[in-house]
Amino acid sequence: MTDTAHPDPAHPDPAHPDPTLPLGGTISMPHGGDIPRLGLGLFRAGSGSGTENAVRWALDLGIRHFDTASMYGNEEELGRAVRASGIPRERVFVTSKLWNDDHGRGPAHRALEESLQRLDLGWIDLYLIHFPVPGLRRESWGVLEEALEEGLVRAIGVSNYMEHHLRELLDYASILPAVNQIELHPFNARTRHGVTDFCRRRGVVVQAYSPLTKAQRLDDPVVGEIARERGRTPAQILIRYGLEKGWVTLPKSSNRERIRENADVVDWSLSEEEMERLDELDEGLAVTWDPTHAP
Repeated sequence: MTDTAHPDPAHPDPAHPDPTLPLGGTISMPHGGDIPRLGLGLFRAGSGSGTENAVRWALDLGIRHFDTASMYGNEEELGRAVRASGIPRERVFVTSKLWNDDHGRGPAHRALEESLQRLDLGWIDLYLIHFPVPGLRRESWGVLEEALEEGLVRAIGVSNYMEHHLRELLDYASILPAVNQIELHPFNARTRHGVTDFCRRRGVVVQAYSPLTKAQRLDDPVVGEIARERGRTPAQILIRYGLEKGWVTLPKSSNRERIRENADVVDWSLSEEEMERLDELDEGLAVTWDPTHAP
């Protein structure tokens, strides 16, 4: 898993970024091309203007990666905002996900078709199994492989898969997952080193969701001290931490100024000593569902 093409491009005028360069650069996936390193998560971004405005503001800043899911209820709004932007479709990277109730051959086919219709963008750049639901996930993965071969999606992967889930998947998969999206931040990075290292050794790109810990650790003293020393915000420190780790990082916000703040993380870096201090914060924290012991 290596950075390619455009590592950390600086945009002197963030209001007018080069539309050909995703803010923060890209990482090569094992299939499906490159994925922008910095994205915008759209969970709870809301329907209607909430999501559309968030996407528009992010696009204005140079963000070219948007993470949604059928369960989020805002695929239509995301597609509408991307189409209205005038940015060529191939310059915008869109992720969606298969929900838990849609596993199995027939339901997974229908769910994918419905996501494609709601987005109305021609294809989905990355389609993930949202959670490792027992029983039918093998059948669902077969549907994703077929969708990839048919060109309905350009890359396939998983979300919330721990090492044992990945090992099971590799026993039957014909195509390696391009991505594994899991909760990651300094407060659980060492705890989850096993799964991130497993992905690294097999070339699976790691995506970090909830990098801001749902604000539960934004007031951490160490994060705050590094932020003050840097003239940055705690949120920026946590996002930059994920980028330094080599993870695709997906902060979420529907607030214009917060989106701008979260995007201002690409033309500077944390020192090795600062990264070590942040690593020491690990407490095994999970602010979302923890799949560690899920079958």
